[in-house]
Amino acid sequence: MFVNGLGTASPSHRYTKAECWKAFRDSEWFLKLDRRSHMIAETVLTKDNGIDSRSLALDSLDDVFRIDPDTLHSRFLANAPALGSSAGKKALREAGLASRDIDGLVVSTCTGYLCPGLTSYLVESLGLRSDILAFDLVGQGCAAALPNWRLADALLFAGSCQNVLSICVEVSSAAMYLDNDPGVLISACLFGDGAGAAVLSKRPNATRRRLEWKAFASLINPAQRDALLFQTQGGMLRNVLTRPVPGLAADHAGQVLRQVLRETGVAQTDIAAWIMHAGGRDVLIALQDQLQLTSDDLRYSANMLREHGNMSSAFVYFVLQAALRDDAAPGWWWMSAFGAGFSCHGALLEAA
Repeated sequence: MFVNGLGTASPSHRYTKAECWKAFRDSEWFLKLDRRSHMIAETVLTKDNGIDSRSLALDSLDDVFRIDPDTLHSRFLANAPALGSSAGKKALREAGLASRDIDGLVVSTCTGYLCPGLTSYLVESLGLRSDILAFDLVGQGCAAALPNWRLADALLFAGSCQNVLSICVEVSSAAMYLDNDPGVLISACLFGDGAGAAVLSKRPNATRRRLEWKAFASLINPAQRDALLFQTQGGMLRNVLTRPVPGLAADHAGQVLRQVLRETGVAQTDIAAWIMHAGGRDVLIALQDQLQLTSDDLRYSANMLREHGNMSSAFVYFVLQAALRDDAAPGWWWMSAFGAGFSCHGALLEAA
């Protein structure tokens, strides 16, 4: 499988940490939460948390404090198809393909629910064929991009498709929830909105850099399910984020990496670029320690986190795009994402 086109999209409105802190302090929610919560939010939003700004599908930060099921659903419906379509168009353009050339569509999200799913909206907005093989994947959280690509790989290998459009889109501002739980508050301060898309094909595109999917592994650990998940509460999604998450992410990422290196005979020292989901600053630190990497190894992930925040499943598309734009060294690249479940996935890519 070859990555023949890549596209990303973010909402037009970008907000800094300072703006978010001021909006929270001026909101009615500030008085609803206790003093400890005020201190947590102030620490995360005024100190260095690895994030400078986030793009959010909001005309004003005042809107983020309108937290009710109908408002959040309407926000997802208004923005998820638009962001996914924007990223998809860019990926098609980079691949040099027309909509009619796409015979498979795989879409992942965890921040909203539609029936019919997002594939219906994207088939319409992108002008894709009515006989396309379309799959909606939900509930995989931040880790979803890699299973999405694995399904595309299976479709290509089976001969069912020649070109699959992969899209991950998250409207985290449509999954806003606030209470006095520290994990809930920290989540509200970390996540941003965005979409990533890739054209994945059976044959390489001769006009662009060759990037091939070579090996893949997954690790699903239900025993740690409660460490990171969405709960449905009051008709809304409530993000559960616990203290063990950075350590779990690093441990699972290490296991998946070692499995693929073992199976392929590739040495870790041979990996020229690291395309890692960031999660947050503490996750990056844990990954660096566990995998014995340098801050330079994780620079693309750190830069995207600082600029966009954690965009859940869409994040690794931005990291991969940053590596390609930087003309990262050829050779083996490692792409990995982890999240709800607790789950972790990794893929070995070969860049020419």
